[in-house]
Amino acid sequence: MPIHLLWGDDAAARDRAINGLIDRLVDPSWSSLNLSRLDGNETEQAIQALEEARTPPFAAGERLVLLQRSPFCNGCPSELADRFEAALELIPESCHLVLVNPSKPDRRLRTTKTLQKRIKAGLDHEQSFPLPTAWDGRGQRELVLNTAKALGLSVESDAVDALVEAIGTDSARLESELRKLSLRSTSITAALVTELVGGRSTNALAVGDALLEGNPGEAIARWDALIDAGEPALRIVATLTGQIRGWLWVSLLEQQGERDVAVIAKAAGIGNPKRIYVMRKQLQGRPPKRFLSLLGRLLEVDARLKRGALPGDAFRDGLLG
Repeated sequence: MPIHLLWGDDAAARDRAINGLIDRLVDPSWSSLNLSRLDGNETEQAIQALEEARTPPFAAGERLVLLQRSPFCNGCPSELADRFEAALELIPESCHLVLVNPSKPDRRLRTTKTLQKRIKAGLDHEQSFPLPTAWDGRGQRELVLNTAKALGLSVESDAVDALVEAIGTDSARLESELRKLSLRSTSITAALVTELVGGRSTNALAVGDALLEGNPGEAIARWDALIDAGEPALRIVATLTGQIRGWLWVSLLEQQGERDVAVIAKAAGIGNPKRIYVMRKQLQGRPPKRFLSLLGRLLEVDARLKRGALPGDAFRDGLLG
């Protein structure tokens, strides 16, 4: 399989897969000649990757050409697509072109369609590494368990919950913290997580959840944690606006007697209709006017930020004032 397509925003899992390929295919004694690391953001390097992938390995082992931020399945220019398709049949079995991109391949591109045909025929290989969404609790737990398994660790159920609370979907930090925990034990307990893993993860959706529950102190703490972590304030506001707008649609349609979750999800702009069942329970007893009020306050936060207010002041004065 000369071409390996790796995509998804779980950078830590992607890196583990890449390192596994390198360890398995490239002879360490000849890695300086048979291992190339290139950046697909540079057209010249993308072309270089195609050329090197057609060059047989030197001495022992196989050749691996790693192209990060590959353009071939995401926004590939016509001339580069022609070069890619022409190179496909010229890559020796002893060479491996590894295409890496955090974005999902664009299935509309002819390069993607060509590569997908080869993958279905068993000629090439594809792996995906998507991170779970912020509201996907089960997915976040699976992320912890899968990462721990890859590192040869076992994690108790309470410890999984503690790691999700502390880290969320930051896969790079999760791997780092698990490695740190493994220095103490290969069986991770909640007590060990509490002792060694500092801080608390948060995201804009958690800020919204705190507002929904009428807990301004928690909302402020999570907002401040996001700002301290370098999250742009306007991006937080945009995420909150989408979250609360979705709540408003669900609340309004529920009030009108709509029961079809597919209809509600489409109106609310929610990709997974199953999420509506969770939202119904979450929003029970809360009238639409509450969400209208929150949207109005978010507009005030947005205006204060654009007038140059400090993020903390804009949030407190605009949304909670």
